[in-house]
Amino acid sequence: MPAMSVDDLRNGARHAWDIADPAAKCAQVAALHRQWHAQVRPMPQAPDSPSGEPALLDDHPLADESVAPGRPARPALVAPRHVPGRSAFTPSGRAALLHAVAHIEFNAINLALDVVWRFPAMPPLFAVQWLDVAADECRHFLMLQAELQRDGHGYGDFAAHDGLWEMAVRTRADLLARMALVPRVLEAQGLDATPPIQKRLQAAGDRRGHAILQQILDDEIAHVRCGDRWFRRLARQRRLEPEQAYRDLIAAFRAPWPRPPFNEAARLAAGFTPPELAWLTRRAGEDGAPGGHRAAANPPGRQKH
Repeated sequence: MPAMSVDDLRNGARHAWDIADPAAKCAQVAALHRQWHAQVRPMPQAPDSPSGEPALLDDHPLADESVAPGRPARPALVAPRHVPGRSAFTPSGRAALLHAVAHIEFNAINLALDVVWRFPAMPPLFAVQWLDVAADECRHFLMLQAELQRDGHGYGDFAAHDGLWEMAVRTRADLLARMALVPRVLEAQGLDATPPIQKRLQAAGDRRGHAILQQILDDEIAHVRCGDRWFRRLARQRRLEPEQAYRDLIAAFRAPWPRPPFNEAARLAAGFTPPELAWLTRRAGEDGAPGGHRAAANPPGRQKH
């Protein structure tokens, strides 16, 4: 088999992104992941300049306005307020709860694949790291799908909302915004939300569900950390202070402000700093209304160097 190039990897990610059937999509990602890592090669690194300073990253997207990845006809997508509540203490409630997590994981597969193919001038390390994330998200989805099937259900049986993918569409032209608002806002919310869900499952005697969510939480810390590292590097390249840029981007793109209680240990492991978490906690205390509904007057943009 001929050696796989980074362009081959990116083209394969786009092919997987286009596949609608979840099982086939995951099989394609797994095959792509195996083929890449079966090759004996050093881990690609971002090129450095002769001075030792990191080279400038080219984060411009392809001139491709495709925004809809392959996805099955179900689940029905509704507004978040129309997604029914889920109790862990009934079989149908437990299934609906796990389905909601499975839907997040399915979206996360497409999110990881999207940045691999949409930003082809980023260093090879970027593409490889997000392919690794996509493979993890497939594994999570398949674990949850298997658990749903144990109870006579499957992915698509319950309505879901599409907030995670809507933010991907809004940030498709700006990788800095994507890294800030998907890993560091929306996916980081999962770090906070998972322990309370685990407690509900544990109280209902669901040890399998609790264990699956623990595996997902452990992996998601690394995924958020991956986004955090690229976000901080891109922000510094644009001569922006990262944590201020994060606040400005949340406002500019009308993203939901992070709300406590935070899973502080997980967020710190994922790259958030103690001063940043303290500021977000203070902000929530000072602003009782949900945040993220005021557009910034001067959102952070690309700066020429």
